[in-house]
Amino acid sequence: MFHKKPHRNAEPPKDLGFGTQVQSGQGRLINGDGSFNVRRKGFPLLERLSFYHQLIAMPWWKFHLLVFLVYFVANLLFACVYCIIGLEHLGGMQMDASPLDKFWESFFFSAQTLTTVGYGRINPVGFTASTVSAIESLSGLLGFALATGLIYGRFARPVANILFSKTSVIAPFQDMNAWMFRMVNARDNQLIEVEVQVNITYIKTVNGKPLRQYAALELERNKVTMFPTTWTIVHPLTDKSPLYNIGPNEMRDMQLEFMIMVKAFDDGFSTNVHSRYSYIVEDVEWGEKFVNIHETTPDGKTLIRLDRLDLREKAELHGTGVKTEKPGQARA
Repeated sequence: MFHKKPHRNAEPPKDLGFGTQVQSGQGRLINGDGSFNVRRKGFPLLERLSFYHQLIAMPWWKFHLLVFLVYFVANLLFACVYCIIGLEHLGGMQMDASPLDKFWESFFFSAQTLTTVGYGRINPVGFTASTVSAIESLSGLLGFALATGLIYGRFARPVANILFSKTSVIAPFQDMNAWMFRMVNARDNQLIEVEVQVNITYIKTVNGKPLRQYAALELERNKVTMFPTTWTIVHPLTDKSPLYNIGPNEMRDMQLEFMIMVKAFDDGFSTNVHSRYSYIVEDVEWGEKFVNIHETTPDGKTLIRLDRLDLREKAELHGTGVKTEKPGQARA
């Protein structure tokens, strides 16, 4: 059971914004990618969705796929409109071609009109076809202007590209043990005044009802002025720690989750940036420590091997502050 003695000079958080109620089948609060494990439902589509925010925040591969699909569907729809109007209203069309070839001719004429390229071999003839092509040209101008703004917004959005080790460890630290994880700035931009806050959440039965509880972890160091290389965050497992003398099975029973919040000032964007991460019990390795990933180049520069961020080796734990039973091992 967690020790009830609070940290010195720190008030353990009662709620971090996730509430204390425990829902049936509820998983982790923060996903491995730093996003909140929350979905919203019950409002009309146009009211609850922020399309601009979604287009700015979605992964690049999804954004490119969405742009391609919109472009393809738009040309497909206008090609169908030209076919309905009549392909004889498109001058330069090869009328002796097969119906499929005629459709693709109208499709690529639509692509030329939408992008305002206009090669000139095919041209609209008559008021109806000219009106549709004019509307399509305007739609293309507005659509590409919107796409350009979104691409700029995605590049200009300040994001802290901080990589976290996929696992955390219980490792020896000085003359005791400690819970640790490692993180690194994956970009060449300068992050200064970097501050880390680590909280844990767990399930506790109160009056026969499961409630979500929170506690702050006191770190060996929670702030650095500069962050040019890696930083191993350390929480010593002293008798004042809420994790003192708790084994992996107890952590699993309480559905323990470590929630990491990082705040820094990005010198390139001249603004604060944030990053989040989460570890659950399955992400904790006992009796291991991180291996040094720093090397020195022939010209005297420090080389950081990002591919070794999760590299670990076995380490002998001290006898106090931890339980050494393996996950799933029966307890007396």
